This record gives sequence, C-alpha cells and structure tokens, in this order.
Amino acid sequence: MPFSAPVQDQLLTLRAVAGEAGLPGLDPDLVEQVLREGGRFAENVLAPLNPVGDREGVRLDNGVVRTATGYAEAWRQFADAGWLGLPFPEDSGGQGLPWTVATVLADSFNAASLTWYLAPLLTQAAIEAMLHHASDELKERYLHDMVSGAATGAMCLTEPQAGSDLGALRARAEPQADGSYKITGQKIYITFGDHDFTKQVVHLVLARLPDAPAGSRGISLFLVPKFLPDGSRNDWRVAGLEHKLGIHGSPTCVIAYGDSGGATGWLVGAPHAGLKCMFTMMNNARLGVAVEGLGIAERALQAADAYAAERRQGRRGGELVPIAAHPDVAATLTRIRATTAAARGICYLTAFELDRGDQALTSLLTPIAKAWCTDRAVELASDAVQVHGGMGFIEETGVAQLYRDARILPIYEGTNGIQAQDLVLRKLPLEDGKVAHRLFARIRARLPALATGTELGLALDQAEQATGHLLEAGADDQAAAAVAYLRLMGDLIGGWLLAECAALSGGEHGRLARYWATRVLPLAGARLAEIRAGAEDIF
Repeated sequence: MPFSAPVQDQLLTLRAVAGEAGLPGLDPDLVEQVLREGGRFAENVLAPLNPVGDREGVRLDNGVVRTATGYAEAWRQFADAGWLGLPFPEDSGGQGLPWTVATVLADSFNAASLTWYLAPLLTQAAIEAMLHHASDELKERYLHDMVSGAATGAMCLTEPQAGSDLGALRARAEPQADGSYKITGQKIYITFGDHDFTKQVVHLVLARLPDAPAGSRGISLFLVPKFLPDGSRNDWRVAGLEHKLGIHGSPTCVIAYGDSGGATGWLVGAPHAGLKCMFTMMNNARLGVAVEGLGIAERALQAADAYAAERRQGRRGGELVPIAAHPDVAATLTRIRATTAAARGICYLTAFELDRGDQALTSLLTPIAKAWCTDRAVELASDAVQVHGGMGFIEETGVAQLYRDARILPIYEGTNGIQAQDLVLRKLPLEDGKVAHRLFARIRARLPALATGTELGLALDQAEQATGHLLEAGADDQAAAAVAYLRLMGDLIGGWLLAECAALSGGEHGRLARYWATRVLPLAGARLAEIRAGAEDIF
C-alpha cells in the first residue's frame, strides 16, 4: 500500500490555522522545505516498515526485546537527521522550532508507520515532562541524550489494578541515604518500555512514597533509567510482551521493578505531585495520539481512493466503471476525505494555540483533538475496509492493519470517555466558561467571509446553547452529556477550519466544506437534544 506525504494539504491547513502571517519568526519557505524533507523520510524510510512491523511483530529473547527488521536502523536515521529534537530548546540539543511544525511532521510520520512512530511520540512527551519538572542535575544527565535520540523515554503509569484510576496504584518508592529511591512494583501496557533502538531507556514511573496519603494525592514521579550513571544495569526487567489486536510492531511491555531489592530512581518534581508532572507528559502525548488518528485517516483515505479508482464493478450507461463512480462509494470517499481534512485542522489548531501560549484554550482543545480525531480514525479505517469490499478483509491489502491499529487510539492516553468528562467537568468551567465563548466569538467573527457561514452559524448557536446548559447542569447530567458535547464541538471546529481552507483555495476544499455544511453540521441539533436529555434515562 503506497503512501505519499500530503504536503500540499498540510501547507494549506497551516495557512488556515496560522493566517497569512504564518508561524511567527519562521520563513514560510523554510517551513515548506522542512515538511517536504520530512515527507520524503516518511515515504522512503517509514512507510515500507509499516507492513513489516505488523507481520513480524516483536519478540522477547532471553530478556532482550527485539523489534522488526529495519526498525532500529530507521531510528538511527531519524535521530541523525534531527527529527526527534526539532521542537526542543537549542541548549538541550534541539532545534527550537514550534510544536506546530513538529505536529505537521508527525502527520506524515504517523501516516507512514504509526507503530514505529510511537517511540518518538513517547520520547518527546517524556522530554517535555523533564523540561518542566526535572532537576537541573537530571536534565544534565539524561536530557541531551533523549533529545539527540541516544536514549528513549517511556511513560510508566498503569498497573493491573490501576488503569484509568491511577489513585489505586501500588508501586513503592523507598528513600535512600544518597537522595535516590528504590522502586518496587509492576507496570503494564508500557509502550516501548524496552527495545533494541538504543542502549539507554528512561522510564518516568509513578509510585508512592512511604508517607504518601491515599488516592491520587499520594503519587510521586520518578526517573528510572535502564542503565545507571556508573554503567551498571538497573533493577528492572521486561517480564513479558503483550499480544495485541494491532500495533504489532510496538513492544508493549510488562515491567517488573525490584527483583533484587529495588530499581534506582530519582524524584521528578515535588513529593506527592507526580500526577501534575505526569500530566505534562500525558497532555503532550494526547495531542500526539490525536495526530496518530489523523495519520490513520490519511492512510485510509489514500488506500480507499486508489482502490476505488482502479476496481471496476457494475455498469453505468453500459460501461464498466470504477467503483468510485457509484454514489454510495463516492459518498464514503467524500466522508473520509472531509473528515481527514477536519481532523488535520483540529490537530494543527491545538498545536498552534500551544505555541501561542494560550494555555486555557489549549487545555480546552486537547481532549477534543484526542477523542474526536481518534474516534473518527476508527470509523474511517472501517470505511476504507468497506470500500475494498472482500479484499479489505484480506490482510494483503493493508487496510485491515489500519483498522486493527486504529482501535487502540480511543483507549490509550486516557479513554475517550474520560476525555469527554475532562472537557465538560474540568476544561469547560475554565475562566468561568469564557474560554469556550472566546473560541465561539472567533468563529462567529469569520462567518461573513466563509461560504458555509450560514450553516456554521446555526451549529455555532447550538454549541453556545449546549455550553450554557452544561455550565448550569448538575454533575450527573454533565457527565451523561459529555460525549455528545465533545462530538458537537469537534464537528463545529472541524467544519470551521474546512471552511477556512475553502476560503483560501476553493476547488476540492470548497466541495468538502459544502459536504460538511449539508451532511455533518445539521447533526448539531441532535447533539443538543441529547445534551439536554440529561442522565435520567441512562441509569
């Protein structure tokens, strides 16, 4: 299944999000050059690995994790080219470019091989947490190697009894006389918790101190490397690898800490403030997972388009025609294309607001991006299978892999139900509800300039009504309405950004914006009705 980086669509969406001024302080020609070079890396190095990782998977040989053929070499090329460190400060070995640029590059990298790109995604998230919370000593010791790709990072939260409820975790951290800690316990579902890309792997581990209060308030964060500063092997091991529905090329590890007395770690941030520190990493990763959804959508689009253009079935006007000529298939292809473009806009907008420093708006957009884009990714991967018909159910076409790989995206980094709860219960009340209304005002100001402004205006009215209702509703009614509200917000923001792209280019994007206005935005009324229905009928 060939892949072509969608650089022209990426550049158009960037213009729609950032405006004609572009990204502050960056020459647009430089940005385009970076995106095209990243696109070539995605096409030539990563895309060929996608079926290899799915077919070969990973294995555990005498405690050593072995990844698929070509995976480790691709990491070396990726690190040597400087792609990993692109958004990080120059004094840490990075290039100091905006997260927006890194997000657009991740669009291509994830579409090429989502499974392989999980290693950079988690490493960049770990770097971000360390930049904000680690001591200068820990930064000096580990950060440069992580930014350069000489080491990778992993997020170690989940335990068998503590998934979404991190307050139930039991891993322990005992203070030592030299200021370090001995970590004991078990973690599961640790993505790229170990591998053969690099010698060093840095774990950020949630654990409890002896005096920790119960629940989430008693969790601290620790840096626990695979190899200690003296070169000796730390006391943790891979106890097993999970056998999964999809993402076969990614090692999902069970990690045992402390077989021989305890793994050595160092505190990151303040004692009992681990969740605050970890959420820096998780929020970064949640945007990364949203872009994983975008990558699946783009790959599904390209596969479905190519197959529908070449597969001939049925006659129209006496001629045997490609299946793309049949209205039901054409409608499916348009849905995939429009939804992919909308997801691209949502992801880029979230990254752009992160770079602009609008923390409240970024906080509001992040759960929308993560949940909306990944839910749509599963739907679009299923659509791509359907376009292929019986061949979609056969592994050799590659779209079955997309469907299997996509299914984890609404689950990890916080299930999408939790994202919706976070949006309504925590993010919507920010600034007394004014954050959402600032976004609404921004969209409303653009309506006269947009061809689909009338339809967007109606959906915007309904989003404002839903927001006002939820800000006044009780907790159970808020929770019951959260998924519908998140869907409404994603549909609205995606439709707005589709219209902005159409205003810049017309043509195909104009068609997609009209499709959204006539087929998707009218559903806002149904979402509003669901939101107003409350919780009574679901318990």
